[in-house]
Amino acid sequence: MTSESDYKAADRRPIQSRNTRWAEAATSGLVHAGISPNTISIVGMFAAIAAGVAFYSTSNTLDPVQRILWFCGGLLCQLRLLSNLFDGMVAVARNIASAKGEIYNEVPDRVSDAAILIGLGYSVGGDIVLGYVAAVTSIFVAYVRAVAISIGARNDFCGPMAKPQRMALVTALAMYLAFSPGAWRLPWSEVQIVLLVVIVGGLLTATRRLTRAGKHLA
Repeated sequence: MTSESDYKAADRRPIQSRNTRWAEAATSGLVHAGISPNTISIVGMFAAIAAGVAFYSTSNTLDPVQRILWFCGGLLCQLRLLSNLFDGMVAVARNIASAKGEIYNEVPDRVSDAAILIGLGYSVGGDIVLGYVAAVTSIFVAYVRAVAISIGARNDFCGPMAKPQRMALVTALAMYLAFSPGAWRLPWSEVQIVLLVVIVGGLLTATRRLTRAGKHLA
């Protein structure tokens, strides 16, 4: 059994905001409050599930309420990303990184991706099949990274459609649909366009990661 003191954390996703004052201050506050990294990971997962529910609910409401739901869904996607940022920062700050923490870091992320993208598939203007395909693609991207690590390659977070890019795209979509006038809407469904971009970008990302892993192991 690997103890926390013996555990060597995997390479972390490069995030510029990790070194900002506001992130460091927030991390200090979370550490002082005694909130565990695993709790933060679970909070992020539930935020993502709530975002998916908000997107799903847009298909059953009037336009003014839809705008509120899109706005809330976009904010919840960002809360999911903030949780992903702070769980690692708190673990490092408290010196409690562990293999168990990796499970809490990875598994909720896969639930989060599925909840958000499937929710988009059921949203007004969405497409159910595209939503499920986008969810499977995002999980496959993470699977490729995990397999590469398991056979000795480095932890590869390359894009063009890694988690931060997926969430940035979904958040931009949500805010556009929350605030844009009806006259600005495209003749094609913006939701379906975003889901297609996630799928195509995800397949490109998986291909890049497989190629880079192969070069690393050659």
